[in-house]
Amino acid sequence: MGKGKLAKFADMAAYPHVFEDPYSAVDDVPFEMRGCWRARFFHNDHPVVLELGCGRGEYTVGLARLFPEKNFIGVDIKGARMWTGATEALKDGLPNVAFLRTNIEIIDRFFDEDEVDEIWLTFSDPQMKKVTKRLTSTYFMARYRRFLRDRGRIHLKTDSNFLFTYTAYMVEKNHLPLEFSTTDLYHDAAVGTTDEEERRILGIRTYYEQQWIDRGLAIKYMRFLLPHEGELAEPDVEIELDEYRSYNRSKRSGLTAAR
Repeated sequence: MGKGKLAKFADMAAYPHVFEDPYSAVDDVPFEMRGCWRARFFHNDHPVVLELGCGRGEYTVGLARLFPEKNFIGVDIKGARMWTGATEALKDGLPNVAFLRTNIEIIDRFFDEDEVDEIWLTFSDPQMKKVTKRLTSTYFMARYRRFLRDRGRIHLKTDSNFLFTYTAYMVEKNHLPLEFSTTDLYHDAAVGTTDEEERRILGIRTYYEQQWIDRGLAIKYMRFLLPHEGELAEPDVEIELDEYRSYNRSKRSGLTAAR
């Protein structure tokens, strides 16, 4: 039988590579590692990569194994899920992995200007009802600019046609450099990448992703850059809603499209 939540929280509190700040209602409380992740935790000057909404941390740990020359930080508010990746990283002695438990809405409190080089968004909630909650909205892009280096790379991997389509419109509207995009990562011949390293990266599959694949859902992937210059504007388009919100849940609204 697996550990219960309380036992997992106790483990996490003692893990040296886990930082917890879940009580985000408190303003103006400085975070000890802000601006110091490389110097005080990783003890190197390697690039820093975030996985926002890391869930069980499969991508955070998987990427850390593939790229020992980079530092990876998984961010999520769900500590019981994060425990899986945090425990695996600790047991394997991965020195380039950390986890941060907090709300992503305040992510800019935890990283200083130009401190982050890349962001991964893996199977984020599409947030079809409210644009400012979507992790690829301009609301969040403005926050990412506060700590992501100029023209830092953002990866989106999703099963949601709504989120993927919205993000494509957002990228186009704001003239963000699009490096790669596919609506069927594992079956579309148009992917056509010959880069073995990229295939290994995209081949990392999360727990929920495998369930969606087993249900016959196409996995979508997009990679784009976020320059610091230019005003950000939301796309004014209506997008057909997904038939579900998340795995094993039905749509909660009678609406068929949203902006």
